[in-house]
Amino acid sequence: MSARTVSYDFTGRTLFLTGAGGGIPAAIAKLFADSGANLFLTDLRSDSLAALADTLNDKTSFETHPVNVSNPKEVTAAAKACKERFGEIDYVVTGAGLYEDGTVDDMPDEVWRRGIAVNLDGVFHTVRAALPHMPNGGAIVNIASMAGHRGSFGHAPYSAAKGAVLSLNRSLAQEVACRNIRCNAISPGLIDTPMVRGLMQELGGEMLNMTPLGRLGTPKEVAEVAAFLCSDGAAFLTAETIHVNGGLYIAS
Repeated sequence: MSARTVSYDFTGRTLFLTGAGGGIPAAIAKLFADSGANLFLTDLRSDSLAALADTLNDKTSFETHPVNVSNPKEVTAAAKACKERFGEIDYVVTGAGLYEDGTVDDMPDEVWRRGIAVNLDGVFHTVRAALPHMPNGGAIVNIASMAGHRGSFGHAPYSAAKGAVLSLNRSLAQEVACRNIRCNAISPGLIDTPMVRGLMQELGGEMLNMTPLGRLGTPKEVAEVAAFLCSDGAAFLTAETIHVNGGLYIAS
């Protein structure tokens, strides 16, 4: 049975999205575009932004902006540019991420620092830059990971940063509640993206056997959760983490 697509109406609202060229963020961009939102799309790579732009319908109002989220000045400049182009930033989704291989015993300092800089500092920089431009009633969605809950062999900087993002999300939700801004996280599991396909070549059969639903998730299925968390349907939901992993990691 095919999954039913839920319709959202984000007409006149603006999404500020980081890492937009990645598998999950690109699906989020497309869903929000189809729901009428204005899009301010950032990514480290201009070619990824151009490829994403080519997939958006010609009625979508969007702007692309190359940004390194580990550089606070670049993120601040992007948030200001979004404000100038579209007005208030209604929704923020922090999708930028870096997933590098390497065990702790021989990991160079720069690999550790790079992973933390992108996966944790980048979230902090993005939210801090966007908040002055967000109206009361806005929403923030931080893309975390199953690795932030259970760890990940050979990916300590990534899992450590994602775990910290989960804690940051809970603290941030308390700080912005006075403005009725909601802040939630999504922890994807095995989603059919280029990052996961490499992992599946090594451990795919074993991990799918451990997944009750017996398949990879799709980027669109994560995007649907992001849209829900930004919608009025989640108006009383904040400081939470939604797991999207087909039952591979079960947590309450």
